Amino acid sequence: METKIVKIDPQHIDMEQIAGMGRLLAAGKLVAFPTETVYGLGANALDEGAVKRIFAAKGRPSDNPLIVHFANAADIKTVVREIPEAALRLLEQFSPGPLTIILKKQPHLNDTVTAGLDSVAVRIPANPVARALIAAAGVPVAAPSANLSGKPSPTRAAHVIADMDGRIDAIVDGGSCAVGVESTVLDMTGARPAILRPGGVTYAQIKAVLPDVQIDAHVLQSVGAAETPKSPGMKYKHYAPDAEVIVVEGDIKKVRGKIEELIKGVQQKRVGVLAMDGASYPAADLVLSAGADNRDYANRLFDALREFDRRQIDLVFAEFSGDMDYGLAVKNRLYKAAGNHIIHVREK
Repeated sequence: METKIVKIDPQHIDMEQIAGMGRLLAAGKLVAFPTETVYGLGANALDEGAVKRIFAAKGRPSDNPLIVHFANAADIKTVVREIPEAALRLLEQFSPGPLTIILKKQPHLNDTVTAGLDSVAVRIPANPVARALIAAAGVPVAAPSANLSGKPSPTRAAHVIADMDGRIDAIVDGGSCAVGVESTVLDMTGARPAILRPGGVTYAQIKAVLPDVQIDAHVLQSVGAAETPKSPGMKYKHYAPDAEVIVVEGDIKKVRGKIEELIKGVQQKRVGVLAMDGASYPAADLVLSAGADNRDYANRLFDALREFDRRQIDLVFAEFSGDMDYGLAVKNRLYKAAGNHIIHVREK
């Protein structure tokens, strides 16, 4: 299959090109496109055959549900039974934006999108290219991240091309993603709202609107093998480069001392470190910056994990210190990329 690649400037959107990509989606084709979080791999959510092609292209397990994307809040009503008042408040506060809400689905929505669940995850992306594309398609768009299943999510078109060229119909290159990690997923179908996946809208931000919100226990651990996850990112190994990843967590000075000690014990492997600004690891083969704070870390994480593979690094030590604000989203992705191989540096 030849994959068509079109470049669209988010500041000056070529509506003719967008219309062409929208027609592909409406006709059951697969189109990757930028959002503010990561690149998505889109299909017409109402076309079950098209949705099944997403799973085939990614190598994605069929019990992993998809998020359905809309150009505006009014269209969400086409796939959900009702939008509770609390959900409306969240949509008003955080949409368009990096927030996904799980609601009870309408019966006509196919089970392939929802992995057979009675609920559906819905979102309105903030990226102008994404919203223009969805509007042009005229259908709700089901879209996971546009990468091979289990690999780091794509935050640039080059990442999508590396994984998906020849596997999908088209890629819309809209530049880099502003947030860099996936949307926050909030389940509104239970007795209390629960964050199933942390992301671009923080726990504190949601708590300011919904004081009874809780964080699901599976945020830092996977669901059981026999369970169907309610949200993407809960069950299977995700975000993992080919390199082995070890997260070293704790006070930053002690973390750096521990990583230096660990590097000295590594033999016959190329070693990389993902470090916050100010770190120095002369014994490492490659040190990549995670930035000055957790917002930077979120933005740079997936690109860095892919760069370690590109530079043929065998083992990556990732610094982590503090899970406030964006830190919980970073911690969630790091833990899963590392397969929960975590070293906690404790105070003595």
